[in-house]
Amino acid sequence: MAKEQQPYKTTPVFDEKTLPEAIRNEHRTKAGTWGLLRVIEGEVDLVFVDPPSRVHVTPENPAPIPPQATHFVELDGPMRMQVEFYREPPEA
Repeated sequence: MAKEQQPYKTTPVFDEKTLPEAIRNEHRTKAGTWGLLRVIEGEVDLVFVDPPSRVHVTPENPAPIPPQATHFVELDGPMRMQVEFYREPPEA
């Protein structure tokens, strides 16, 4: 049986009022660091800059973030979310 992947770091839970500007603006993970955006309540859009793409993230649909991919989060109303960090591609 495969060992369940555990994040090595997790952000606090943010809502639409506490989400840092750094996450709302373009940023990227370090080389070798994968993110997994998990929405607990509501929904957000995860926007990748190059190549341009958009992922609609809901509690049922978490979104992986590859290392060094420039991205930002757009809100569309009330939500609660957090980001988990992994050293290998996360299993959503």
